[in-house]
Formats: sequence, C-alpha cells, structure tokens
Amino acid sequence: MEALNKKDLSERDICSKYIIPALVNKAGWDLHVQIREEVSFTKGRVHVRGQIVSRGQGKRADYILYYKPGIPIAVIEAKDNNHSVGAGMQQALEYAEILDLPFAYSSNGDAFIEHDFTITTGIKEKEIPLDAFPSPQELWQRYCIYKGIDSGIEAIVTQDYYDDGSGKAPRYYQQIAINKTVEVVAKGENRVLLVMATGTGKTYTAFQIIWRLWKSKTKKRILFLADRNILIDQTKTNDFKPFGSAMTKIKKRQVDKSYEIYLALYQGVSGTEAEKNIYKQFSSDFFDLVIIDECHRGSAAEDSAWREILEYFSSATQIGLTATPTETKEVSNADYFGEPVYTYSLKQGIEDGFLAPYKVVRVDIDKDVEGWQPEQGQLDKYNQLILDRVYNQKDFNKTLVLEKRDILVAKRITEFLKATNRFDKTIVFCEDVDHAERMRRALVNENADLVAKNRKYVMRITGDDKEGKVELDNFILPESQYPVIVTTSKLMTTGVDAQTCKLIILDRNIGSMTEFKQIIGRGTRINEEFEKRYFTIIDFKGATKLFADPKFNGDPVQVYEPKLGDSLVPPENRRGKVGSTSGKYTVSNVEVAIQTERTQYYDKNGNLITESIKDYTRKIVHQKFANLNDFVDYWNIAERKGAVIHSLLDQGILLEALTQEVGNYDPFDLICHVAFDKPVVDRSERAGQVRASEYLSKYSDKAKKVLNALLDKYVDEGVESIEDINVLKVKPISEFGTALEVVRLFGNKQKYEQALRELKAQIYMIPVG
Repeated sequence: MEALNKKDLSERDICSKYIIPALVNKAGWDLHVQIREEVSFTKGRVHVRGQIVSRGQGKRADYILYYKPGIPIAVIEAKDNNHSVGAGMQQALEYAEILDLPFAYSSNGDAFIEHDFTITTGIKEKEIPLDAFPSPQELWQRYCIYKGIDSGIEAIVTQDYYDDGSGKAPRYYQQIAINKTVEVVAKGENRVLLVMATGTGKTYTAFQIIWRLWKSKTKKRILFLADRNILIDQTKTNDFKPFGSAMTKIKKRQVDKSYEIYLALYQGVSGTEAEKNIYKQFSSDFFDLVIIDECHRGSAAEDSAWREILEYFSSATQIGLTATPTETKEVSNADYFGEPVYTYSLKQGIEDGFLAPYKVVRVDIDKDVEGWQPEQGQLDKYNQLILDRVYNQKDFNKTLVLEKRDILVAKRITEFLKATNRFDKTIVFCEDVDHAERMRRALVNENADLVAKNRKYVMRITGDDKEGKVELDNFILPESQYPVIVTTSKLMTTGVDAQTCKLIILDRNIGSMTEFKQIIGRGTRINEEFEKRYFTIIDFKGATKLFADPKFNGDPVQVYEPKLGDSLVPPENRRGKVGSTSGKYTVSNVEVAIQTERTQYYDKNGNLITESIKDYTRKIVHQKFANLNDFVDYWNIAERKGAVIHSLLDQGILLEALTQEVGNYDPFDLICHVAFDKPVVDRSERAGQVRASEYLSKYSDKAKKVLNALLDKYVDEGVESIEDINVLKVKPISEFGTALEVVRLFGNKQKYEQALRELKAQIYMIPVG
C-alpha cells in the first residue's frame, strides 16, 4: 500500500517525506545550516532579440549540502517515485562538476545512488539505503583524505567567511576560487594565480581570501597592490571596508607599521629611488601575504620596476589576480605564479548569465580596405612632404591622419546612438591621445545639440588630461548622466568598472590578446537597475577577428621562451619609449566612405559563425528534432510558448538574426521555414484565422473584446507578450478595468488561463506545409 501511495506523491512530497528525514534524522545534517534546498547558482544567459531582452533558464540544484557555510560538499537531485533511483544522476554529475563538489547523489525516495569523485579506482557509484546516507563528518573525512588536508591545516580551510548578515554570499565560482586558494595556501603554496574574467568580482574574491587567512592567523600582515589609484580607493571603501581600522593606504613618504592590511599603488612604492625607499622601509619579511591585482601588467615582466617589489617581498605568499594572463615569448604569468589554481572565463560568465553578451557590428572603410597613396610630391595640411607609399589600416591615426575618416567614424557612432539611445554610455578606443582629441572634436560637432545643453556630453579621458580624468568617476557612476561619450587611448583599458557602458567603439589597432580582452571587459558588466544587460561593439579596425582566436576563451597556454641575452620586456612595456614616431601626416581633403557594414554573430560557445544564419539554424534544430512533426509536437505540448522560445535560445538559435534575414515572423514559423523548408505564415494571418472561426463566439462580448485585444498584441509583439499577466495592465485591455476585473470577465483566474491556452492553440492551428 505504501509503494502505491509513494507513486502518487509529487517530487516535492518525496523530498519532504523521505529525503529530508533521511538527511536530518538519520545522517545528522543540520537542516538550517548544512542543507540548502532549490539552490539557483547561475542566473540564466541573457538573450537579446531586437528590443526584447530576456533570460534563459538558470541552473538550480534540488539540494546542496555544506560541511560549513561557504564550504559545499555534495549535490542531490531528486525525482518523484515514478522515476528510478538513479534518474537524476546525470544532472547531479553536471552540477557537481560545475560546482567543484566531490559527491553527487540521486534519489527517488526509495534509496540513494552515490557518485564519489574522490575514488580514482574501483567502485565510483553505488546504491545506498535511504537510512544509510553518510554523515557530514564522514563525507568531510573522505574529502580531506582525497585532498591531502591533514589536522594541521583543517582549521585554516574551514575558517569562516566574512558575513555581514545582509545575506550577500559569494557566487558559486567565487566560492570555488576562494576555497581552492585558501586550500593551496594552507598547504604551503607561495605563488598562486587566479584567472577571473572582468566583471566577475575579483576584488570581492580577494577580500574573502584575505579575510579567511587573516582571521585564521595564517597571514598576519597583508599587502594589496593595484596599478590605478581609483582601484585602491574603490577597494578600500567598498569590498575591503570590513577590515576597518586594521587597514591603511600607503602614501608617498608615509609609512606606518602599526596596521595589518596595507593597500598600495605599484607606482606609489616604485619608480624613483626616493619612491623605492618607501617599500624598503618595510623589512623584506614584514608582509606574509601579497595580493597583486591586474598581475598581467608590469609585474609579469621580469625586469619591470613593479617586479622589484615582489622580489623584495619574496618570502611572502603572493597571489596574482588577472582577467587576462599574459603569455608571450617575452612575458609570462605562469612562469612566475604557476598554472592558475582556478579559471572562470568570459565565455562561462556569459553562459551563466553573470556577464553581458555582446553584438558585433563590423564596419569597413574604403581607404582601410583599399589603402591610400599620395600623389608624387603631395604635401599634407601642414606642408610636410608625405612619404610616397601605400598607407593602410594600420597606418591610419598612427602615421597618417585622414581628417574625413574621423568625421565618418563620428557620424556612424552618432547614427547608431540616435537609432538606439543617445544617452547610452559609450567608450571610443583611439590610437593615441592625439587621435582621442580629434575624435572628441568630431563627436562634439556631430552632437552639437546635446553638447549645447551640457558640454560634458562628450569628453576625452586620457592620462595627460586632468579635467578629463576628473570626469572618470562620473562616467563610471551609473546615476551620473554625464559624460555620455568618452574618447580614450589606453587609460580606460583596465580597472574601469563601467557598469552601464552599452557601446564600445574600436578604432585602434589591437595586436595583443591581453589588451583586447581588457577592452572588451569594459562592457561585460550587467546592471539590471539601469537596464544594462548587453552591449554592442562597433569595430572599425577589424580587431574583433581576435574573437576567432582560440586564446580568446581558452585556458592560458604558457609560451614563455626567454633566451640568453634577450630583453624580457616588449618595447611598448619597457621603461622609456623605443622607436616612437616623431610626427604624423595630416590630410584634410581625401574622401572616405563606408564600404561594407555587417553584424557578426557568435554561437553559444563564443565562436564566430561563418556559415549563413539559415544553415547554422538548420543544423542546430536538426540536432534536437529529427523531423517537422517532432518540433510541432514539442511546440504544441508546451503550455508556455515563451519557455520553448527560451529553450531554443539556450540551444544557440539566433532568433534575432533570423528575424532580420527572413522577416518579423513568429519563432514557430521561422523554425518551420528555415529548418524544414515550410512556407512562412504571417502572425496577422494566424490571428485572422482565429477571428474568422467560431471559437470566440462562446465568450461574452467583453471577454471577446479582451481576446481580440490579445490577438492584436500577438500580431504586434508575439506570443510571449500575451503570456505575460502584465499584458492585462496596459491599454487597450486595461480600459476594461484592473487585471483582477479583467480576469473575472472569464469567471476566475483558472478560467482565464484556460481561455488563454485555448487561444494559443487556435493561433497555431494553421497547418505548416
């Protein structure tokens, strides 16, 4: 009788009546401290279709078990009793791998299936009775043996996280980075590298690492190094604030050795001999932990001034943080710090929904593509004789200035903003300071109306411009409207937390993958409050070809090959300039034009799609659906068509691109047409068929008017719009009363929802083919 009753229970009932009692009553897990139920650990990828921005399905585990808060150890996937005991195991294994958990379980209320990642030989999976689930201590001991955590370091790796009681907790990948770093430091590793994409919270991660090592008294005096003053100030007042009076910022010629947490600029403790004396006022063993932010920069180079600081404090444990590890034949992060203890890539951040996806618009200018050669004896604007050769894209704005090219670029940027939102924060990356100033002027002239209202609408922010640098904080601050467009060269490539930047312009030659990643990183932050969920890149220089480079999202590969006698620093990173050009030619009368412009699309793995969007879509759809009937059945069975659309987006189908190529049709018709060669049916035709049928006649006049209004909404905006209950709050439906009053026209909410289901069934009744 019990087995029959168990078959009638929902998955939630199985959890509450069987799984939780097995964990709490039998195995001794603390329900309130060690067990978290229905844990959403990703946010769901952001999808953009024209003006519609939505999120895909986030990943959610039925249960995550914690040895201590912040130290997860196992995942459990539950199913109802109509499934087998191991039906949830594949999902549990996927989640365990993502979350870096050593144990995965599946249960249907009869027993558990256990998968033990710590076992390298022998039986990895076994069934265990419902009343024999392992205790927290048993799993922790198995984990410690596997990881080599002995009693001497156990207190360090189990040290509490900082908790201010607000409910803020590290994201899953931050937690992995923190726990892995604390573990290896506890074991005696003195050089550690963490690679985390821009916008994923490296500073907060660093704070929790320092906090746990400091509180456990493993590390007592800590130095945090960064290369921008704004980074130090932001760190001190935001993420590091809980250190309070134990923390100080090292200033020039000011050293107070009574603190425990020190924040400093590389430049503040290196450079001139007088400045170097600042860090030498500390004994070489004063610090036992040094954190190096943005360690891909000067500290990676063996003969850089910044490296001197690290070598001086060589007895300290040193942790390097970077979004873009430098691996060239001259400079290597891995050579100094070792292989990354953990990597969280831009691609993974976008897939998880923590980082903003991007659109790429590639603009080719005729002179960039074809080149330009002066006439024999031609003088430039300032009467300089122009060297007679062919100038190409790499020369423009570096050795040759075509003034009308600046105007063309500024005009195209302005056209884009006028078609979207003229107050979208925009960064224009230019070749150098001179180019940034010319571009500022060109943009001012193209936006004279808004500049007349506020001259700071367009600003140049470069290292040599004091007024511009003052405005950097205002550009970063989401609440600050001005400046809107900033032109820069290198100042803003790193360390600028521009959460609301929606447009990035590339008009500079970018040969370094590190620099390219840093520039793209300026747009990857999401700010839901200010409706920043994705960003656009307009590329005038072909720089986005680097997206196709395997190194863009792949794990860093060490290619450091120093040779005896070779300089270990590329010319652009050496102290002092090498081979700089003394001047440029400026030409004002050469006409330029946009030759081609196209939007480039990238698949869900971040790879450039080189085939047609139709061919790409057909291939993706056929991977899931064998034939048209399979797809139609899948669509018709789904109660919410929006969920099907999100599922298609999650699989990598680019509905926006399809719409632009085929037309503004229903996603259902787009797929039927592109993947299965069926003629497209217009949404108005589908709505017209519903109106022509007898279907609406069974409703009252007012209810019929509501359904007709929903059909109008479907024609204008698609099926997702009518599935949103908020549609009842907007005109013309709101004219019938409040949402509750509209629902009552159908009897009650259940009857309204039934009417909506029937309406959608009628909409898709037109046969395809």
